[in-house]
Amino acid sequence: MLEWIGAACFMVLMAILWPVVKCFGAESHSTLLLPRRESKRPAERCDSKLEGQGESDALALICKPSALANYLLKHCMSFCKSLSIPKWNWRMSSSLQTVFGALWPFDCPVHFIRDHLQLSDDGLVALDWAVVGAAHYKRRRTSSNSTSPVLLIIPNPFGKITRNVLKLCEAALSHGYLPVIFNRRSQNGTPLCTVKLQQFGDPTDLREAVRYIRYRQPAGQIYTVSESTGSGLLLSYLGECGSSSYVTAAACLSPVFRCQIWFESGPTWPFHWALVLYQKICLSRYKTVLGELVHTDSLFSSCSLKAMEEALFCHSGLKGTMEGAGSWEAYWEHNDPLRDIDEVAIPVLCVCSQDDPIRGEPQATLPLELFESNPHFFLLLTAHGGHCGFSTSDEGPIVWSHQAVLEFFRATTDFFAAEERAKLVARRRGLSGAGKTFRHRSVSTCKKLPVCSHNIHAIYNWQRSYTR
Repeated sequence: MLEWIGAACFMVLMAILWPVVKCFGAESHSTLLLPRRESKRPAERCDSKLEGQGESDALALICKPSALANYLLKHCMSFCKSLSIPKWNWRMSSSLQTVFGALWPFDCPVHFIRDHLQLSDDGLVALDWAVVGAAHYKRRRTSSNSTSPVLLIIPNPFGKITRNVLKLCEAALSHGYLPVIFNRRSQNGTPLCTVKLQQFGDPTDLREAVRYIRYRQPAGQIYTVSESTGSGLLLSYLGECGSSSYVTAAACLSPVFRCQIWFESGPTWPFHWALVLYQKICLSRYKTVLGELVHTDSLFSSCSLKAMEEALFCHSGLKGTMEGAGSWEAYWEHNDPLRDIDEVAIPVLCVCSQDDPIRGEPQATLPLELFESNPHFFLLLTAHGGHCGFSTSDEGPIVWSHQAVLEFFRATTDFFAAEERAKLVARRRGLSGAGKTFRHRSVSTCKKLPVCSHNIHAIYNWQRSYTR
């Protein structure tokens, strides 16, 4: 019911503002493409223009040139196919795309089986395993011998399970994945057993959840997808864990990179107001217990996302019974998703649109230098799509962004499997003349590789020096 009311309110609002958006948006879209800077390190771009489409409809893959980038361009069809949206279609509105992906009702055939995971500090997080059909009436435990890949989905940090997440679960199931949604403490019906909420970029709880999934599915590879500002948690986890993340490849749908600035400035006012209101509604359930630690009056009288985050986690909003993060700047020193970005050791795809009303202007919010210099990061940039929308007029059962992510996962897995096979063939050929070669080996060639608990080096054979 709440989804219907929210969708109806936004549709009425946008119906009133649509003529103005249509009038003033045409010129802005024509100049929306990001300017290309001179760079010592060239970037790869895949510009695909279909007949009848202008330059603003082009799709670009921005990354550092590499063998993997060339392989993705060759084998990921979604990377070189522009979003087909007629100019008169409602999907040209970024606001409507965003509302459609977040709130529009969806008769989803997917059901969920919940596992509550008790953490080391006695807190609880929830893992919702997606199943189809009547299987949801039976509580099942997936076989530990199953080789099916696991798709770990990290939704937005406000706890709302959107249409976009449900569609992603449906698409993943159809491609043979085992989708599981990570629910933070107190969110989406997860009980709050300890008076502690998860900070924006603290990956401690996610690390324990991934270890549990690895225990449940030791034979299956783990892939991760994050939605919206939930990408902050995923990037923090990948950076902090490095090559010990247990993850094969990851993707971020409409990520927010410069999170401190985003909290300070906020998205456009209708979405900012909606996010603040929704967070207050979720926290009001725990108002009494939170009153022992934070000043609830200042928390629930907050009018911005920054004020709410400060009241929950920073020293100015905490009572003396709990250690806070200190000042606002100190809080982001420990929670900035990009703080350890150079330590990420797996391929990461970021799918973004230039007209994203939540993230903001692309010139100020997209760190292009990251994608142009780091071989692990790939930016798939569209002209339209809103925030986690990416709906097209000729859309099939799978959303374009979800298709791109699943193709990316398949291509990266195939690429490294082919690299490993080529390495084994070269090794076998070298054994035929190994007599002379072995005698000239130096001691340094026999040095031990870094110890990794889940043998990540069996998946990726590159070394850190190669990625610098």
